[in-house]
Amino acid sequence: MKVVKYSEAEYPQVVERLVNRREVDFGAQDETVRAILAAVREEGDAALLRFTNQFDRTQYGAEDLEVTPDEIKAAYSQVSPAELDALKLAAERIRSYHEKQKQDSWNYRDGETGLGQMIRPLEVAGLYVPGGKAAYPSSVLMNAIPARVAGVDTLVMCSPTPDTQTSPHSLVAADLAGVDRIFKVGGAQAVAAMALGTETIPRVDKIVGPGNIYVALAKRLVFGLVDIDMIAGPSEILVVADDSARPEFVAADLLSQAEHDEEAVPLLVTCSAELAGAVAEELDRQKKKLKRQAIINESLNNKCHLVVTESLDEAVDLANRIAPEHLELAVADPQALVPRIRNAGAIFIGHFTPEAIGDYLAGPNHVLPTSGTARFSSPLGVYDFVKKTSLIECTRESLRGLGEACQTLAQMESLDAHANAVKIRLEGGNL
Repeated sequence: MKVVKYSEAEYPQVVERLVNRREVDFGAQDETVRAILAAVREEGDAALLRFTNQFDRTQYGAEDLEVTPDEIKAAYSQVSPAELDALKLAAERIRSYHEKQKQDSWNYRDGETGLGQMIRPLEVAGLYVPGGKAAYPSSVLMNAIPARVAGVDTLVMCSPTPDTQTSPHSLVAADLAGVDRIFKVGGAQAVAAMALGTETIPRVDKIVGPGNIYVALAKRLVFGLVDIDMIAGPSEILVVADDSARPEFVAADLLSQAEHDEEAVPLLVTCSAELAGAVAEELDRQKKKLKRQAIINESLNNKCHLVVTESLDEAVDLANRIAPEHLELAVADPQALVPRIRNAGAIFIGHFTPEAIGDYLAGPNHVLPTSGTARFSSPLGVYDFVKKTSLIECTRESLRGLGEACQTLAQMESLDAHANAVKIRLEGGNL
């Protein structure tokens, strides 16, 4: 980590690497994941149990795979009142926000022709949640609640239980979010089971949720059999700041991303060289008090950039080029910049809006496009769990009005059967 002026000769190459950062290389894991998918396709539960017991060091039979109501009840007893209140508050706020995203079917008449769009929820959605000792209840809420708001009929969740350890917080979050069925399986085998279906786990229409490189590759390989949310890259934050920003706030937010993993990308883009220097000092001071110092140091040493631009305009332009997952506007007049942001997964406006509040309970989804895909992608939402069907209804009269042009277009493409399907009706076929 060092402070660098954007105008320096060598720095444009660094920026280009940030702008054009590539997807994860799956080469080493490809053969393993393909073998797991093939085995689950051929053997169903037998393969699922074999891989689960091997990788998670369990001794499950098919009857052990699904979490029971008693296990969910027991999970509540392991969650403190303060934790339960926080989960309920987060669930309430996430649900309230996503309710605003619901869309209605619509139709209208163009003369005698009826046209419209029918919106229907997916029938079955699958949620993958990392498990074991690690607890990611926020991921459960963020992925499950939009599906439930969308009206998905059945919501299935898979989460590994290494050494049979289950996260009570994730189970409680799943119950609060309205997950219907929870299974104690993880990894590529869980993705395969949800995509293909087994004797125990139902086939789903879409798989969402984060995971390791094996999960990400499995999701990529089953895409087409089912839909997926995205192939997420490392977490990233970009803070656009001017001299009104408080360096301790900015440093704290950069560290909140650096602690995710060694590949996390914390960026500061500022028109104030003085602020950049102060943030560098704060990073060094604050990181010494944090638990995940090894991970943080790796991220700061290899991925963190503190960029000094000539102006705030230049900082905004650079932010739009990078298209970050999380964008903070730590400036004196943040609302003036919001309309100028074209590419960002989520925008955190003002000095008192830390990115962490969006991770947990502000309301908007924390599943966001990474690796520059905010140029063309959106956060996970209710719209990801519905499908849209076009509606067309012609009367004899409206077909007569449109038929001649339709036949002409079909003949332009040498598709005479298309033209005939219109012509036979216009010439008085028995209807």
